[in-house]
Amino acid sequence: MKSFLLSALFLLFSIPILFAQDNKVTSLSLRECVQEAVDKNIKLRTARINHEKEGWKVNESLSALLPKVNINGSLQDNLKLSTTIIPGEIFGKPGTNMPVQMGAKYNANGSIGINQVLYNQTALTALRISKKLEGLNALSVEKAGEELATEVSKLYFLLLTTDKQKLLIEENIARTKRMKDIVKMLVDNGISKQVDYDRISVNLENLYTQLSNTDASKEQQLNLMKYMLEIPLHETIVLTDTTEMPLLRQGSELMSDFSDHIDIRMLESQKEIDRLNQKKVTHGYLPTLSFTGQYTYTGLRQHFGNYFNDSSENNWFASSFVGISLSIPLFDGGEKRSKSRQAKLEYQKTVMTLDDTKEHFSLNYQNEMNNYLNYKSNVQRQKQNIALAEKVYKETALKYREGLSTMSDLLQDEMGLNDAQASYLSALYNLKEAELNVMSFNGEIRNLINN
Repeated sequence: MKSFLLSALFLLFSIPILFAQDNKVTSLSLRECVQEAVDKNIKLRTARINHEKEGWKVNESLSALLPKVNINGSLQDNLKLSTTIIPGEIFGKPGTNMPVQMGAKYNANGSIGINQVLYNQTALTALRISKKLEGLNALSVEKAGEELATEVSKLYFLLLTTDKQKLLIEENIARTKRMKDIVKMLVDNGISKQVDYDRISVNLENLYTQLSNTDASKEQQLNLMKYMLEIPLHETIVLTDTTEMPLLRQGSELMSDFSDHIDIRMLESQKEIDRLNQKKVTHGYLPTLSFTGQYTYTGLRQHFGNYFNDSSENNWFASSFVGISLSIPLFDGGEKRSKSRQAKLEYQKTVMTLDDTKEHFSLNYQNEMNNYLNYKSNVQRQKQNIALAEKVYKETALKYREGLSTMSDLLQDEMGLNDAQASYLSALYNLKEAELNVMSFNGEIRNLINN
């Protein structure tokens, strides 16, 4: 009985703890969301792995210029010794040829060899290319981070806009419910018609449907944000920033230099790699100079067991050499010439892409800046338009209660108010999206990533 009571008490105290764990609330600012995504997102982690992999490729290229040391060993059983012909004069039989078997039945040897490249311009250029590729891969990681920051920021403001939409719908529902009660009273007193009550009831149900759809959209957006930040779906997240927070620091001035843009930097790096690839092919015509050396130990036996006997006949014979090896390529059937032409065309293609991208950026940046300024003014106009639509609706509602206006006029003004609210929300999100697009062009998006 005592153990049962202890177990029951343990469960009672554990339930609130488990409930609190399941309902963990995480408050996130825009910057915190971006940094969480950059730290945890699977795309960024994959990009970092590729960057690390590229670093090992640099070491792989460097190995072509470092010494190579090999140890070799072999044991050979000559089942049938080879026979050669030697002059009979050696054996006192002039004018004849004597067949003689050469070698021993068992032949064992071990050797250690070294090879060191003294000059290989192709390998040196390949090493430079590997380092450039590592730098290009680092830029790819940076670009993935900027793209993720833009994507998370847009989703952040979409959630904030959806919250505003939900708040406006709830205000519309409260206002419509009050009007519904007034119409009900007027109908009961014979002042208004039942059809007016039915119309406003239909309108109220439509608002409930809008609210349900907005809640569903918000839930999907929250789940997507949790996925991008690798937050468990059962946890609750609260966004602490607002749609009114400013993002741009440089203001509305136009820029013409995009050399610091990640895409331009990547193309500049690729252009340098293509140039080095041309050199690498050309350097294939240069000679290669290497140092080589080897030390060999050989044992010859007629009987295998003699290898391990302590006998004066069981000798091991040493040999060694060092030398310089020079290789001069003369003709390869036109292989290098073809590769050189291909590398030259790749370089030309990258240069054209780079020039076109710079012009494209100038045009797109100006368009995005125009969009930003346009949506900024639209938000202010739509705010004023909502205030005006609310004023018109209140006046029509008052006239309706006084019998000076119809339900159709009231519902039409309410529809105008809803349209003004929808236009405001659309302009508000478009403003933040355009602001983020401008930041991706001028490099300010990195401010959300860096601490």
